[in-house]
Amino acid sequence: MEKKDLHLESFKQALTSTIKSISEIKDCDINFGQNSKNNSLKSVNLPELKKLEKFEDYSLIRAKADSEALRLKYSDTRTFNLFKPRGNNAVKLYEIAERIRYEKLGCDQFKGIKKNLLYNYRSKTDKSNLIEDVFEDYLRSLIFKTKEIKNSNAQIKKIKKNLETNFKKNREKINQSINNQGKFNKVISTIISNMDIEDKEVHEDISEQNKEKDPLNKLENQKNEAKSQSEKEDNQTLDVNLSSVKDLSREEMQETKAEEIDASEGENEGRPKNIFSNTTIKYKVFTQDYDEIIKAEDLETETELIRLRSSLDQQLLQLKNFVSKLANKLQRKLLAKQNRSWNFDLEEGILDTSKLTRVIIDPFNSLSFKKEKETDFKDTLVTILIDNSGSMRGKPISVAAVCADILSRTLERCSVKVEILGFTTKHWKGGSSREQWSEKNKPNFPGRLNDLRHIIYKSADTPWRQAKKNMGLMLKEGLLKENIDGEALRWAFNKMRKRREERKILMVISDGAPVDDSTLSTNPSDYLENDLKNTVNIIQQFSSVELLAIGIGHDVTRYYKKAVKITDIQDLGDAMINQLTDLFSNKKIVH
Repeated sequence: MEKKDLHLESFKQALTSTIKSISEIKDCDINFGQNSKNNSLKSVNLPELKKLEKFEDYSLIRAKADSEALRLKYSDTRTFNLFKPRGNNAVKLYEIAERIRYEKLGCDQFKGIKKNLLYNYRSKTDKSNLIEDVFEDYLRSLIFKTKEIKNSNAQIKKIKKNLETNFKKNREKINQSINNQGKFNKVISTIISNMDIEDKEVHEDISEQNKEKDPLNKLENQKNEAKSQSEKEDNQTLDVNLSSVKDLSREEMQETKAEEIDASEGENEGRPKNIFSNTTIKYKVFTQDYDEIIKAEDLETETELIRLRSSLDQQLLQLKNFVSKLANKLQRKLLAKQNRSWNFDLEEGILDTSKLTRVIIDPFNSLSFKKEKETDFKDTLVTILIDNSGSMRGKPISVAAVCADILSRTLERCSVKVEILGFTTKHWKGGSSREQWSEKNKPNFPGRLNDLRHIIYKSADTPWRQAKKNMGLMLKEGLLKENIDGEALRWAFNKMRKRREERKILMVISDGAPVDDSTLSTNPSDYLENDLKNTVNIIQQFSSVELLAIGIGHDVTRYYKKAVKITDIQDLGDAMINQLTDLFSNKKIVH
């Protein structure tokens, strides 16, 4: 084999390994060459390597491979197809938008990928469709926060004006839904469908041909049937099963369908199913239009986050040292369970170098090998969900922040993944949700009536050093408002169920019952409390997630089966460490 061929083969193997590593799909099929006929969900088709001549060619194919790996990792084909718009031009723009979405997710996690993809985008030479190029440039500037390429061309200006008109009201919604493919695809599909980019006759012909095939027409019929049956039932009950959906809009049905797909996908991949998708919960939400799931770093500038973190460290220096000692106790416990042990004098395995001397002394002695013994320590995820309500202001939230921070660092040393989440609302007294309720003549029993804010301080895959500064955000003046615990618990649980770790532990830190004045003033006084109890019961009965809670100044055992109450905030670190130590000491296998 010639030197060039050897080089290309090595490059091919490197690309293959990289794609499998990034996508976490070990059995994906990677093909090189334009004529590949394999188009399965787990396949990647790349250009023929023999055509590579310049350095730029190698860089471009690396970027292509990275993009395809991110598609496998972050994009679900069935969800993508569910919201696909009508018309050839619309579909092309829709595909570009989804590619930008999963590339954004990849760039946030892998800095090297970000450089490759940026180089690829700037070096593209196949720009042949004007509207596609302008659309991609506009959407990338919106999602990646980059500057748009300036151009004085009249046609380009016209296209950009059309984009600006259609995207203006949806910018915030698009950026907030990057992590939720169903919501993102739905918003983008709606925007593109309103852009009037198809030839009129072709568009009408496509619509007519697909009218009977549209799955939403079938869903509409199901909706009407369900509505006639549900009129006899209590109008305060929301059944989340699609077969009994009541008064749902066309967009809500699409979202429900996307959740069903997500649930079935979880079951097929061996993950815990969405236990809330087939469960009737007497709880409803007036509107989710103003809710947000947001990363801590997107709520404040990096300078402000660093300042808040410094303030947190100064306030709790003595407590930090105290909790660190407790954390070391947990670390010793975990490392003891993870101690490596070996079987020696085997005929195959890893070469035992300590026995090489006898081979040197007597060459007729055979080589000795060893293998590591399997341990019962499971691949583990710990999620810490912190109440970010106004009643936690002051020392409670400071102690919760530093304890979560130290636990994160400690568990990371023991190869345990840690996720730190917070929950509050965007406004006091209902915010935009209540305003919309007032505009619609204040219907009775509207359900939850405030704008949720769920905050990701540290994701499970983010190293502690990268997320360290985010913990200080909990000290930000004005951040802590109301607390709606039931929905926060379902959000945290649904994030966990998509993970692949064998053992999952959810620790909730709260200072009492859920409270939201806007919701409780328009619904029964125990509305939020009953929802929390129902959610906890479902998780405890129908999932393998180990749920535990720490109540600060309040007894939360009436909600959680495994819970402790602390009266002195100084005891929070001790309680958190001891609860986790007890769990990891438990040898019971959790199925």
